[in-house]
Amino acid sequence: AILPMDSRRRPAGFLTQANALLRKNLCLQKRNLKTNIGITIFPILICVLLLVLQNIINNELDKPKYNCGCACVDTDMYGTCRKRECGVQYSTLEQVWSCAIPSPPRWPALIQVPQPQFRAVRTVSQPFDDLPDPSCRDSLSCPASVLITGKDRGFAESVAGGLFPVFAPTLNVTDYLDALSRIVVGSDTIPGYTQLVEPAFSSSDTLYLLQPQCVPFLSQTISYNARGIPLQLNIQCVEGVLLWRESTSVINDELLKGYIQRGGKTNEFIAGYDFLSSTEYGLGINVWYNSTYGGKTAFSFIAALRVPRLVNAVSNAYLKYIRGPGMEVLLEYVKDMPKVGTSYRFDLSSLISPLFFTWIVELLFPVMLTYLVYEKQQKLKIMMKMQGLKDGPYWMISYGYFFVLSVVYMTFFVIFGSLIGLNFFRVNNYGIQIVFFFVYINLQIAFAFFVASFFSSVKIATVIGYIYVFGSGLLGAFLFRFFIEDINFSRGWILVMEIVPGFSLYRGLYELGQYAFSGNAMGATGMMWENLKDPINGMRDILIVMTVEWALMLVLAFYLDQVSSIGGSVGNPLLFFRCLQKKYAPPLQSSFVQQNHKVAVDMEKADVAQERHVVEQLLMDSNANQAIICDNLRKVYPGKDGNPDKLAVRGLSLALPKGQCFGMLGPNGAGKTSFINGWTY
Repeated sequence: AILPMDSRRRPAGFLTQANALLRKNLCLQKRNLKTNIGITIFPILICVLLLVLQNIINNELDKPKYNCGCACVDTDMYGTCRKRECGVQYSTLEQVWSCAIPSPPRWPALIQVPQPQFRAVRTVSQPFDDLPDPSCRDSLSCPASVLITGKDRGFAESVAGGLFPVFAPTLNVTDYLDALSRIVVGSDTIPGYTQLVEPAFSSSDTLYLLQPQCVPFLSQTISYNARGIPLQLNIQCVEGVLLWRESTSVINDELLKGYIQRGGKTNEFIAGYDFLSSTEYGLGINVWYNSTYGGKTAFSFIAALRVPRLVNAVSNAYLKYIRGPGMEVLLEYVKDMPKVGTSYRFDLSSLISPLFFTWIVELLFPVMLTYLVYEKQQKLKIMMKMQGLKDGPYWMISYGYFFVLSVVYMTFFVIFGSLIGLNFFRVNNYGIQIVFFFVYINLQIAFAFFVASFFSSVKIATVIGYIYVFGSGLLGAFLFRFFIEDINFSRGWILVMEIVPGFSLYRGLYELGQYAFSGNAMGATGMMWENLKDPINGMRDILIVMTVEWALMLVLAFYLDQVSSIGGSVGNPLLFFRCLQKKYAPPLQSSFVQQNHKVAVDMEKADVAQERHVVEQLLMDSNANQAIICDNLRKVYPGKDGNPDKLAVRGLSLALPKGQCFGMLGPNGAGKTSFINGWTY
């Protein structure tokens, strides 16, 4: 038994343990002062760098070539300008976007026509006899083809025969909107973000007049003025060819093969029509069109600005077939909403911030990992446990310390980014940012505890930690981002990839950056709480994934910590339960001073026998003034599953006088920890 002579000595309380751990952490922080200064300065440098780049771009965009065009309309006899006007009529296509347009022009509705060198011809993969010969591409005279199908071939071909109405000998330039609304006109240019300017009507582009058969006089050039915008219309006749196919699967296969061609050359069609079960009593139509022009972002613009003419053409053809040539369904024009004058801005910080901000937020991970592995390498945790530190206070205090450190770091980061004017922080809802960063920093702390179980060297842990930080950011920007933007990539696999904390952080920052960029470009707000219901918004899924992973990671990290504390391996889960049995085994059997019984010890050494004799003499002396007297201390762990009892401490006798410095040495398993724990009971 161990007898503390001073009964007032008790195991250290929670506050005492917290104070000791806090002092230890502050000591480590002081030793790593240069590293901490660098970590603090890094987000400042990144934010300042983004701000400088943003200002450089804004200064470039403020130059006259990007502002609304201006011209002198009145000069004096010396050539000095007395009156200067600015407006869309004096602007190029690059300048128009910044002009005030109180009354936008009315543009004729067009269809998307493939460029002459890419129009469908007979190929090895598409050996249809009705397709034109490839030689027409040499002279850029290939017709533009439309595929049709339906249950009633005769009816479908009869209606489709009126898709391209024959035009009069000359264009009526007094009202070009009326003239162009009665025929089918197309363009091979890509529509822009708005309909304020139709790029097909610029002087360098051509309008294609689709006709059943072309004659030379149909190709001409006319001049026109649309609400102050001078136009030079280059009209070129193109023969529109209707090609019958037996089924929708044939059309789908042909359209796909026409888009995917070897050598980068496509074999494109204007569109495809499936007349389904259309009869003279009802029209039911499916329309195929190419939405790949200009990439994924052009999808909505193609649909809004090019598809209406496809639908109008077949509707007009059907009505004329049923009611006669005198009936028409006119689509006169399309136009945009009026707009005020604006300054052209490109929000670079929101566009590239996911990569840089991923590095900034993850920069605390190597710091926490290094501290945890340092404790293991220097045996600090074992020494603290030998002095009575329990797992509960250690985990609570260590986790709380890292949490406070992360909160201060992230708060400083968000406030500084907002103060210098980064739209990433200013436009998006601060509540969403707080929740997102709160969940992630907790996940990062749990992840640090989890990863620390696999390292015993600070140098290796530090290197691996920084490789993870910069590697996850680069992989997120140059690999994971393409999976997010690919609408054909499985959303389920994206969720699987987001299990990696670095990818989940990048996805959340990417969503915030996209909303900030769109809000700045279109004058709207960034991400709000109601946006989380949007099916294309991944923030809600990210928050769920990170919250669940945070909880699971904490449990797994605690398990690995318990296994490693008894020298086990991850592959043996039973070690955890054995560890719990060890932790909550019956305490050391104690006997008080008045107990004085002998214990036989096999092969007792001379120094051990001498110490036992000293203890016996002291126990008989009522005036003994020793600090600690240990008499025949024994510790036995009961055997489990048929195993024999484990004798951890066997008949230890020891007397320690006051003021003496005592150290206990011995190999692993000698019973040192069991002896010290016995003294604390």
